[in-house]
Parts: sequence; structure tokens; C-alpha cells
Amino acid sequence: MKAFLMYRDRDFDPEEKLPANEQALMQDLEMDTLFGAMARGDRFLYTIARQAILSSLDDRDTILYRQDILRDCLKNGAVVRELFQIPIESNRRKKKNWMGIFGTLPQGILSSGLEMLDMFVVLLKQLKSICDEHADKFESEGFRRFFAMSAQELDDEYFTVVDNHLKELRFRNGVLLSAELGRGNEGTNYVLREPRGKQQNWITRALTKAPSYTFTLHPRDDHGARALGELRDRGINLVANAVGQSADHIDSFFNMLWIELAFYIGCLNLHETLAELGEPISFPVPVDAGERRHAFMGLYDVCLALTMKRAVVGNDGNADDKDLAIITGANEGGKSTFLRSIGLSQLMMQCGMFVPAESFRANMCVGLFTHFKREEDATMESGKLDEELGRMSEIVDRLRPDATLLFNESFAATNEREGSEIARQIVNALLEKGIKVFFVTHLYEFAHGFYDRKMQNAIFLLAERQADGTRTFKLVEGEPLKTSYGQDLYKRIFVLERP
Repeated sequence: MKAFLMYRDRDFDPEEKLPANEQALMQDLEMDTLFGAMARGDRFLYTIARQAILSSLDDRDTILYRQDILRDCLKNGAVVRELFQIPIESNRRKKKNWMGIFGTLPQGILSSGLEMLDMFVVLLKQLKSICDEHADKFESEGFRRFFAMSAQELDDEYFTVVDNHLKELRFRNGVLLSAELGRGNEGTNYVLREPRGKQQNWITRALTKAPSYTFTLHPRDDHGARALGELRDRGINLVANAVGQSADHIDSFFNMLWIELAFYIGCLNLHETLAELGEPISFPVPVDAGERRHAFMGLYDVCLALTMKRAVVGNDGNADDKDLAIITGANEGGKSTFLRSIGLSQLMMQCGMFVPAESFRANMCVGLFTHFKREEDATMESGKLDEELGRMSEIVDRLRPDATLLFNESFAATNEREGSEIARQIVNALLEKGIKVFFVTHLYEFAHGFYDRKMQNAIFLLAERQADGTRTFKLVEGEPLKTSYGQDLYKRIFVLERP
């Protein structure tokens, strides 16, 4: 049995190696806030959300496969949460009653395995009941296959056969073994046999009773009892291993169901929170990595909304056929927030989630990277520019064509002229290698230098500012300006707030 709710043809791997820049993504995009909202204090949900989102998919079909399953989850949230409780209960009971008690002797393995199978059968019947009742409410390929598997593999005949086997394997009437004599008249080739006359009525058994030879152990014959126990273990060894493997198989199914449903439960939690805040979500349209598509309406920074606990300003934009976006304008005008919204929406799209926008279409990227400015660090052994260039070198070593790189005020640790030249050369090299670039900057020479080239594959955005200095936190297309309106901040802090 397989859940197949994350991939069509394989299980989700919760221990798959994450990209080398995971910590940079976590820090620069403030992703801990996103994972926390999905987890709601549940460490397991946090772990699965982190693994799924940071392990970006580059397969459009798998993204759409998950999207369809998530749509079903949003329409049938109560049912999905009910399904999720079954593997949770399995894990809880297993830890409480059977953790580490299987032992190594066949009798211990058999006894514990039978008890686990009894518990699993009860839970499988609960799962089957939920599936039978609600299957017609789900439309996605993933859930349809899951419910079909339940109907086919967990039918009444299956449970009847399993119940009968479990009763027989308790050997309430003793164990029937056969053996051969080996060297030194030692027993060998022990085989567990079906009880004689099992399918016969009592009259037939009485009339065809074969002669037998018996002996009785003295109640205090410990050595004899131990010898018989060893004979029993030899006979039931294969059966005990088969029971243990059967228990492991069902346990593995429940574990994978727990893992894969955890991703969708996290999405449900996030959706509910955003709905309470009045924030929109939409299912993105992923495009092949080789194309250049990026169009959206109402795109917002989901982590900012979760932190502020209210709706935040969204942006509209169309960067189709663009390899480069340079964002300039007023300080505290929403540039960095917009950049984070670009990164977060890309990762959410490429794991099969909805995105924080009214509509969203973008090409997939072969790796998302961030190069954000860092605060002063007393432990640094060199200057800030050295540190920035060092991080840039590490990123370049991992870049491949059709990756996306987000810069946030990079290379501003030196003067305007040097910083602009460094940024210009790096961006030119990235564009030549097919890297998609978003660059938030105050370096006027750098930004306007690209603007003057009138590149068809570049777009220039400004953080909007009204005449009185008010920030709208909207981005509009426009020519880079020489000023970032730092004077507005000066007036607000030193003039308007002066007693």
C-alpha cells in the first residue's frame, strides 16, 4: 500500500538533503515565520513544511499534481484532518505499547507483531470507513487513486482473511511441527504444519484418528520446558518473521501517510490564518524554466502579513520576457518587502502550494538564491565588502542556467562608483549565463547605467512616494532616481518627533 500524495510514483523523502543555501534562504526571506504559521506549534508539521518548501520541484507535472490535491484539501478540510488523525493515533499507540519490546526471540516477535497487527487492523477499518464515506467529494488524481487503493486492497474479504490468520497464529491449541533427524539424531528441517483435521467435522476426525505418541513433562522439569520452547521457536521462526514484516509494512504505510498528509495540513493551517487576515491566495501557473514569465496581481509578503497580523499592501506587475528587474526608490518604501514576496512566492509555487497573491504566473527556476546585505558582525575577520564578495563567490559556484538570484542592497559597503562597477560586472556575467536577476539597490550609477542601455529584457521598478513624502508601499515602473528620499526619514525622526 502506498499513499502517493506528494508524487505520482514515489514516496516523499523527509530526510532528502536540502540545498546548500537553506540557511541563507531562511534568514533572508524570514521563512521561520511561514513555517511557524503552517505548524502552529507542532514540531513535526514544521519539519515537513520546511523540507517540502525548501526542496523545490523543477517538474511542472508534479507541481500541478500537488496543486490538485491541495485544492481537494481546501474543499474537504475536515475530512483530511480526520484522515490525518489515523496515522497520528497509530504512532501514539505504537510508542506507548510496543516501542522496543519485539525482542529477538521468535515467540516475542510473533506475540508483539500480532498485537500490533490487531491495532493496525482497527485503524485500517477506520481509514476504510472514512474513504468509503467521502470518496465522491474528491476530484484530484492523487486522492482518487488513494481512495481506489483503499476500496481495492481493504475490502471486506481482506479483513476476513486477516482476522482468520490472526486467530490461527495465536496457536491456542498448540503448535504442530514436523522435523527430520540429522547428524547425531539431532532435529533438523523444522516445519510448522497446519493443525491436523482442521477442515474436518468431529465425526470424520474421530474415525480417522491416527496413532500418536506423547510424553508429559514434569511440572518442575525446567530443562525440558526450555528444550520444548526452543523447538517451538524453531518451528515458528519463519511465521514470526513474516508477521513482523507484515506489521512493519503497515506501519510504514501509516508513517508515510502521516508524513505526506502533514504537508497538506500545514497548508490548511496557513490558509485558515490568511483567510482570517483577509488576505487572498491563488494557485500559480508554473511555466517551464527556460521561458521568462513573471506576472502577478496583489502579490504580498506572506511573512509580513503573518507578523503584522493584518492585511498588507500587495503589488501588481508584469515582468514577462524579462531577465533583469532593478528596484529603486524611496527608503522604507517596500522594496525589500517586495523582493521577499518574489522569493517566497517562487518557493511556494515550486513545492505545489498556493501563493500569496490574487493571481500569479512565473517560470520555474533551477535553484533560488539570495544575496542580502548583512548587519555588522563583530566576529568578521575582514571588511563588509570582502564578506559580500565571499558570499557571492559561494553562490556563483552553485548557480546553473535558469536559476534566480535576489540581490538586496548588495555591494553598497564601498563607495558609489566602486559598488556600481562591481554590481554591473556581476549582473552582466549572470545575464550571459541565463540567470534571472532581481536587484534592489540605492546605487544610482549601477541602476541608471542599465536603464540607459534600453534593454528589452530588463524592467525598472520604483518604490512609490507621494508628494508629501508618504509611502504607498506600491511599486511602479519608472526611471531610477538619484535620491532615495532619506530626507523624509530625517524630517520624521528629527523634526516631526521633536518635542
